[in-house]
Amino acid sequence: MASNDPKQSGGFFASIANSLSNFGSAMTKSVNGILGYEGLEVVNPEGGTEDAEEEARRGRWKQEDRDSHWKMMQKYVGSDVTSMVTLPVLIFEPMSMLQKMAELMEYSYLLDLADECEDPYMRLVYSTSWAISVYYAYQRTWKPFNPILGETYEMVNHGGITFIAEQVSHHPPMSAGHAENEHFIYDISSKVKTKFLGNSIDVYPLGRTRVTLKRDGVVLELMPPPTKVNNLIFGRTWVDSPGEMIMTNQTTGDKAVLYFQPCGWFGAGRYEIDGYVYNATEEPKILMTGKWNESMSYQLCDSEGEPLPGTELKEAWRVADAPKNDKFQYTYFAHKINSFETAPKKLLASDSRLRPDRYALEQGDLSKAGFEKSSLEERQRIEKRNREEKGHKFTPKWFDFTNEVAATPWGDLEVYQYNGKYAEHRAAIDSSSSSEEIDIRSTEFNPWQYEDLAAN
Repeated sequence: MASNDPKQSGGFFASIANSLSNFGSAMTKSVNGILGYEGLEVVNPEGGTEDAEEEARRGRWKQEDRDSHWKMMQKYVGSDVTSMVTLPVLIFEPMSMLQKMAELMEYSYLLDLADECEDPYMRLVYSTSWAISVYYAYQRTWKPFNPILGETYEMVNHGGITFIAEQVSHHPPMSAGHAENEHFIYDISSKVKTKFLGNSIDVYPLGRTRVTLKRDGVVLELMPPPTKVNNLIFGRTWVDSPGEMIMTNQTTGDKAVLYFQPCGWFGAGRYEIDGYVYNATEEPKILMTGKWNESMSYQLCDSEGEPLPGTELKEAWRVADAPKNDKFQYTYFAHKINSFETAPKKLLASDSRLRPDRYALEQGDLSKAGFEKSSLEERQRIEKRNREEKGHKFTPKWFDFTNEVAATPWGDLEVYQYNGKYAEHRAAIDSSSSSEEIDIRSTEFNPWQYEDLAAN
């Protein structure tokens, strides 16, 4: 029986993994003494230690901005900074975290294929390729806006999908999402845990992602790897996600276990993914290999993980073409998410597209974006005080809090469940005979619980 860990298997990937281990992790070097900052490390994914000083002077920060930000941030080293720190819009992209959740739907056709597929192992090939596909978008180094409590994001006009996400908690920050078409149902409760390390940050996904394939009612559950964002202040920011991704068929016990290789010296192993699809008795059935920024392929294998004679490597997924020299490294789908092209009729006023700070940043006005961001955050604090004074508790509109607690490798997660009310809301609007035309762009962003606050 082959090991679930492709690094330890004696099969197809053993020689590759062993050679990569000789490279080690991407080299780091302290900038202490180079630039006068204590304990910070710079990681160059394309080189070694000898160019750390040069790399440290690169990046998007101006010298004065870098200095002031480090003075503010150094006290948080070792802490979870998920919602502790107010960050400058300089490092933001014009998109909220709810919209970024929707980027997982770009290659949703892979879930359609999984639903149509009769082979239980190929179902895992397609569904795992779908989960991997979003990492091309996740390599962007700009930070999305944290959603305001009660903020939503709706998406239609893509693959027959209806998508709704809502910010259901502010402390701790939590989002919930639901998507559905004729082939699958997607549900997520999303929370992250972070550890700030000075010039990098570790991000641990305390979320639960489930996909139900409609034809046979198969339930798939995803456990993604953690992510590390390197060179936050010094050097060029870049993202790596070393570790295991596991997609488990909760109905049959079959699973896919894929290993995201860490970036080694001079970029060795960066982006690479290797692993297997196993049956319920942990016997490998299909090997998978590829790069999360390019494509994933698969091949039938024997019980030792070796390719079966007479079979060949076949491609399951390939990244779509992306715009050249895009300021925010957006894909065409990311631009579509930000546009009103994917907005349904009578868009909710709480939708992320309508955020004034997001729109100002999209237009290139950093000063206005910073002002609007601060204004929204202050209004959120005022709303919280109003709610507490009235003895009220925030209640999400489209998701219900459950008593279920899901265990993850990085901590427990409170689970929110889609309540079906959004489908009723949307059906009522779509069946309405009203011909009134509303200019969506003129709608004021309004996630607030109290109407009088929205008017202030």
